[in-house]
Amino acid sequence: MNESTKSAHRRAAWTLEKWQLAIDIPLTAAACLFLVAYAYQVLAQPTGLPHRLTEWTMWAAWVVFAVDYAVRLWLAPARGRWFVRHLLDLAMVVLPMLRPLRLLRLVTLLAIVHRSSGQSLRGRVVIYATGATALLIGVAALAMLDAERHAQGAAITSYGTALWWAMETVTTVGYGDMAPVTTTGRMIAGALMIGGIALLGIVTATLASWLVERVAETGRGIPGRDA
Repeated sequence: MNESTKSAHRRAAWTLEKWQLAIDIPLTAAACLFLVAYAYQVLAQPTGLPHRLTEWTMWAAWVVFAVDYAVRLWLAPARGRWFVRHLLDLAMVVLPMLRPLRLLRLVTLLAIVHRSSGQSLRGRVVIYATGATALLIGVAALAMLDAERHAQGAAITSYGTALWWAMETVTTVGYGDMAPVTTTGRMIAGALMIGGIALLGIVTATLASWLVERVAETGRGIPGRDA
């Protein structure tokens, strides 16, 4: 690779980084607006103009996410490689056009939390795991209530019940006191189970790393330890 190509790549990378820094706040605002609009739609079940306003808000948020994806793809130094490595981002833009998958847009919040969680690896892990857990529980409860509320024989018919189900599921407790009866609900439950196991692994690994570091520091502080 010649110097001119390297320089072009450096400029492109700097431009992509600059775009990501500039778009973080608008993306956060769009994701939060989407979350508020979706929560209002599920919990209040509005009709008429309020319902249309919530739909317009969610579609406006989707437009922001789509524009962000298109710009980042355009600014990427190696677009083909970037495209392959960011297929999840593409899924977050394309799949939420289907109603059962619309909550994939909220995964953008996790990416923003990951970008903004500082330089410390442990700090990033802790903040990311905490934010992901809270978001998973709240969003899964909303999605489950939306999917199950009007289903025949459903046990999850209120947000409080859905929140309790989400907490016992994400922590892998699984009392078995309630279970989804719809296909969409079972898909949500499966995703939450996988997410709960992954988050538990992250927390366990972080705690183990912290304990090993503390033990090592204690060992270095004992006189004659290394003699």
